[in-house]
Amino acid sequence: MALVFDVHLFNVIILGLAFMFLFTAFQTSSMIEETVINSVDAETLNKTGHHFKATGYYSLSIIYATFAAANWIAPSVVAMIGPRFSMFSGGIIYTLFILSFIKPMVWSLYTGSVLLGFAAAVLWTAQGNYLTINSNSDTMARNSGIFWALLQCSLFFGNIFIYFEWQGKETIEDSTRVTVYTVLTVLAAIGVALFLLLRDKRPEDTDNLLSVNSSVNRVEKPWNALVRSFQLFCTKELLLLSVCFFYTGVEMTFFSGVYGTCIGNVAFWGEKAKGYIGLTGTLIGCGEIIGGATFGILGYKTNKHGRDPIVLLGYIVHIIAFYMILLNIPGNAPLHKSEDNAYIEPSIGVGLLCAFLLGFGDSCFNTQIYSILGYMFPEDSAPAFALFKFTQSLAAAAGFFYSNHLQLEWQLLILVISGTLGTITFFMVERIASEASRTGYRKI
Repeated sequence: MALVFDVHLFNVIILGLAFMFLFTAFQTSSMIEETVINSVDAETLNKTGHHFKATGYYSLSIIYATFAAANWIAPSVVAMIGPRFSMFSGGIIYTLFILSFIKPMVWSLYTGSVLLGFAAAVLWTAQGNYLTINSNSDTMARNSGIFWALLQCSLFFGNIFIYFEWQGKETIEDSTRVTVYTVLTVLAAIGVALFLLLRDKRPEDTDNLLSVNSSVNRVEKPWNALVRSFQLFCTKELLLLSVCFFYTGVEMTFFSGVYGTCIGNVAFWGEKAKGYIGLTGTLIGCGEIIGGATFGILGYKTNKHGRDPIVLLGYIVHIIAFYMILLNIPGNAPLHKSEDNAYIEPSIGVGLLCAFLLGFGDSCFNTQIYSILGYMFPEDSAPAFALFKFTQSLAAAAGFFYSNHLQLEWQLLILVISGTLGTITFFMVERIASEASRTGYRKI
């Protein structure tokens, strides 16, 4: 019996591999950016007597603030040039931004941050759209899990590299930085090239997806995409989900930028602390990969039992992680090198366990958000995913801004409050989706 080639599964795997290479470069860069900029500042001060007047936290805040604003026009761009070319174009901007760290300058850092924000909005809106058009109700959860597991392999590979490259180093010298960012730029370029392998083909059955509040015709024209974004944002479902989206933004800020910096600033661990940043990112990646792979393999069960048990699991895991971080890490570690005592003697074992839990919990939330958006809004996937990224990136921008000012305990309190509210509102929307699938839903 001849094997049937599944073009949709092929597209999902290539999509995941492309993002894996691209974000091996970017997520690694994001996790080490504050540490790298601090080292550039110290070296600039030593050579010239002047500070390098930029911070990694502010750069990341600019990226996500621009990302948030650009999500309103991203569906129009995707409608105009298509999801494949949108991802290819966005990937090129990511690659150039990473390349700029080989010779960092204040103007290129902040200008690149603005451009990257626009590129990110287009890239992620196109990704959500492309994932949805290659899925149906039976494969949406599976495909979300496969994509998420492949994407988060980026945290594993990139940070293993950083661990061995930075081991035993107190500051990051020019030669080390050039080596790291040259490798990351090549990896990003490979990811961009993989976008060219994606195929155009819409699945034959989308009738069994829910189409909550679906427009009568699919969004195709740029102006219609913008109008549809505003219409969807005012629906009850998106307003409730936006609370959960907000939480994923602030917790992404914490695990992708703040927590690694905290680990590197714990003076108790001496010269090993900077190398532990790479191990921290690796363990976050392991949690993301295991979560994404598990929910991909068991995706069919979410159709039967709902998505809320997985989100509840993610919430519980995160609350446990936040409590252990509070006990293990000094309060001023997000801001500078800390010789203060935490509630317990800092343990790298506890720190790495918390990193794993942060990654696993994040995968619980994000895979189920992808699944519910693709299920409820199959015909409006580009605007729906753009609104997800708008809210998430707005929260991330706020998170990176306050991370430069707030002690650790206050950042953890924000995470606990927003996580609790986000979990409750996700449950409410899951109930709406379950009722709508049984009784049908009125279109707006």
